[in-house]
Amino acid sequence: MVITDVDGVLTDGGIYYDASGECLKRFHVRDGMGMRLLEENGVRVAVLSGRDSETLRKRVADLGVSLCQFGVKDKQAACLALMAEAGVSARQTACIGDDSIDLPAFAVCGLSFAVADAPVYVKSSASAVLQSRGGNGAFRELADAILVAQGKAEVFASATGYAKVMTKMAQ
Repeated sequence: MVITDVDGVLTDGGIYYDASGECLKRFHVRDGMGMRLLEENGVRVAVLSGRDSETLRKRVADLGVSLCQFGVKDKQAACLALMAEAGVSARQTACIGDDSIDLPAFAVCGLSFAVADAPVYVKSSASAVLQSRGGNGAFRELADAILVAQGKAEVFASATGYAKVMTKMAQ
């Protein structure tokens, strides 16, 4: 399972408000594809965010991600709950984050990944640092690496593999 933070990982960390005060976020379409690629190939994805918004809930619903917790401050407990819900162990779980709030999650997951633009203390606590910045395909980078490690690169590197996943999702 891969547990991902949202703000600063799936987004660039910016929070935008429209004239009516509604929160807007920019998500990278490749990250959404990475989530679907993993899910369609037997790797569960969980979304764990310290914030909650209708925008976030809409994005998660569009991607068909069913494991999620929003408005969470204790990410360690939330990770443990998500692992229990998915029926996986810490060794079977990776997480991706960008800031101090994610460090407790790093501590309980088998592998942890920091986005390229995370602060140095977050990077030093991670198992590995991704080359991509938050909101710019960092989740997809990790998803592709997992699929390559599993010998499943054809699902994203071929027209046939891509077409099978594409028919089941909204990006």
